[in-house]
Amino acid sequence: MSHTNPEPNKAKPLPSRFQVGKSTLYFDNFMNYAIKIGGIGVIAAICGIFIFLTYQIMPLFRGATVEFEQTLDLGNLEISAMGIDPWSQLPLFVSPDGTLNFYDIQDLDKEYNRGFFQMDPGLPDGVEFPFTRYSNHEDSAIFGTADGRFAVVQVEFESTHPDYRSREVVANLTTTPLFRIGLDDGEFEQIDYVDAGRNKLAVAIQRDQEGQRRIFAVTFSQNQPLIGDPVTVRDREFELSDLFEGEARFMRLTGDSDFVIVGTDIGELHLLARERGGFTNRQTIQPFAGRQSETIRSMNFLSGRLSLILTNEVGEMMMYSIFHSEESDERILGRTKEFQPALPTGQGAEFYSHTPRNKAFLVGGGNYAQIRYATTEAIRWGGDLDFTVEHALLGRRYDRIMFVDTENQLQIFTVRDPHPETGWKAYFGKIHYEGRTEPEYMWQSDGDDDFEPKLSMVPLIWGTLKGTVFAMLIAVPIALLAAFYTSQFLKPEIRRLIKPVMEIMESVPTVVLGFLAALWLAPLISARIPSVFLIILSLPIAVIAFGAILANLPIQFRKWVKPGYEFLYFAPFMMLTAYFAWQMGPLFEAIFFRVENPETGEVVGSFAVWWTETTDYPVRLRNAFVVGIFMGFAIIPTIFTIAEDSMTNVPQSFRSGALALGASRWQTAISVILPTAAAGIFSAVMIGFGRAVGETMILLMATGNTPIMTANPFDGMRTLAANIAVELPEAAQGGTLYRSLFLGALLLFAFTFFINTVAEVMRQKLRDRYKAVE
Repeated sequence: MSHTNPEPNKAKPLPSRFQVGKSTLYFDNFMNYAIKIGGIGVIAAICGIFIFLTYQIMPLFRGATVEFEQTLDLGNLEISAMGIDPWSQLPLFVSPDGTLNFYDIQDLDKEYNRGFFQMDPGLPDGVEFPFTRYSNHEDSAIFGTADGRFAVVQVEFESTHPDYRSREVVANLTTTPLFRIGLDDGEFEQIDYVDAGRNKLAVAIQRDQEGQRRIFAVTFSQNQPLIGDPVTVRDREFELSDLFEGEARFMRLTGDSDFVIVGTDIGELHLLARERGGFTNRQTIQPFAGRQSETIRSMNFLSGRLSLILTNEVGEMMMYSIFHSEESDERILGRTKEFQPALPTGQGAEFYSHTPRNKAFLVGGGNYAQIRYATTEAIRWGGDLDFTVEHALLGRRYDRIMFVDTENQLQIFTVRDPHPETGWKAYFGKIHYEGRTEPEYMWQSDGDDDFEPKLSMVPLIWGTLKGTVFAMLIAVPIALLAAFYTSQFLKPEIRRLIKPVMEIMESVPTVVLGFLAALWLAPLISARIPSVFLIILSLPIAVIAFGAILANLPIQFRKWVKPGYEFLYFAPFMMLTAYFAWQMGPLFEAIFFRVENPETGEVVGSFAVWWTETTDYPVRLRNAFVVGIFMGFAIIPTIFTIAEDSMTNVPQSFRSGALALGASRWQTAISVILPTAAAGIFSAVMIGFGRAVGETMILLMATGNTPIMTANPFDGMRTLAANIAVELPEAAQGGTLYRSLFLGALLLFAFTFFINTVAEVMRQKLRDRYKAVE
């Protein structure tokens, strides 16, 4: 009997109605690739934003670049001091014979270049000037004679463009008469002169016949004749040597001519205050007390004539500034900075020059030079030179350095340092700014040539966190409790109405909320702060009490309150409670916040006065409390939506199992639903936090935009986002402020990116947990 092998089973073709169309497969493949490319594109965009922001801020953390430009021979010119015009094109050299020598270094190869030329300031003929000094900040030269007289030559530079050529700098000289000061036969060691309008003052250090140093001051007044220019007249002379111990070695006048600062041979610093009857010694300081060397080697002003750079014999360097004393209203001297030693060899500084453009200065000795920035104490550039320095000068625009070496050659270097006032310490460190009593974090970008900009990011970070914290204190309890009640106790048909309403609420423009907060809510709350506090305190108490009463009513009354409709009874009661608390606010304020008004002396009931007297903090119209209410209103929908979804999406089997075991709805919600949805709730809070950090318009309009660092809820603040919006119109492209705003944007981007990433990771964990349950 033969057996035949059965043919293998062949798969029957699928009916056409079960086959997927080619177009569907093509579209499915296309969408798969599109989603992948889109995801990669999002990651690339985020990385691109980060790279772009980093590229914009990198120049803020670079030092100065100094490059050799050219060498010019000065021949046999005798130089006692040197200066420069504002465009660094016409350096001048002061000679002891009373002449000013100029060197036109612009377009040296052109026919119209003037080369080396002299100008006579009009000083008397036949007079020798053993003392000469040039102030590059005031553009003035001081000439001192051997018989106790001095004259001031004012140099006024003017930029012209003759015959459409490149810029030509012209110098105009104005010379004062010879004024007498001090001893007729005294040798001048130093002379300083300040013209502060009506207040003119000259101070000189002279050696008498016994070789002792003595210091004299002369005041001047200005008379205006009927015809002609004002005439400067010598008034009174004072000898200041008896006001302190030791001999004066250094002396400088402040720019307002109110103070004479004297450094002595015994290492003391004296602040001599000018008063109507003369001068008094207001303060005596020994700046290098207890150091390796207590002797003052050099004493020079920074631009603005309010801060002194001091060095001693071993190169230690510090800065003293004039500011108002905390104990009295008088201005005093105080140490504000301490720098690294001036020279790496441990020697004292031999030359010094500052620029009136900013707080940079040049210091060094021998063949070594450094550029430092006083505000941040940073060394912007430093290095050895191929020559020994005799004179040094930092350009008026901080664009050139000029050295005269021992061979009488002018060495010119180009300086490129577009952001000298920046750095890690400038943005994140506590700095003792000029004129301030102590180190602090400050943002004040409107600096100029005499006023240093303050660019600390710390007040902006503080303001961002402060506004966010107050907003979260308002938003988180309301949003989470609303989400909890909506998801667990509200009827599904009502819940389907609540969710769209909350999402519409999220779409309200924040500029509208900021407008309402600034013009409507801020004045309203500032006048009724106790009413707001009463509402916040009374609502939870009233709701708990009403719930307790409702739960203990007999069943014949409770049956009228259907499950899921409790809010219909709670809402009117809450509204009445809030209204009653609002109306009771003035009475509550009058009873519990009684204080004596410092202006009138009357005892009044005022929360604002009580708060100021108790905490020393003011109550401002636009403050963090107002911001917390309205920004909380803006982020409530975000937190509510995500948290409500998290609690609603807990599997129904969890609820059923808990209820089947005898748990009540409340026990089920607290013990089962909340732990299961905890990750999603945390994600909602984090996303709301990130939303608050990046908020701009509400914080821009409702905070006052004052970059201060206080925890006072009734003070304003400035946030990173609002700062960008406020400062951007004033920022020149590529400037320091422009790049500083990019730094603020990078901090904001990194902060929000971190918060959103943490929230997304938690959401993914929550999604994986739900998959495991299902």
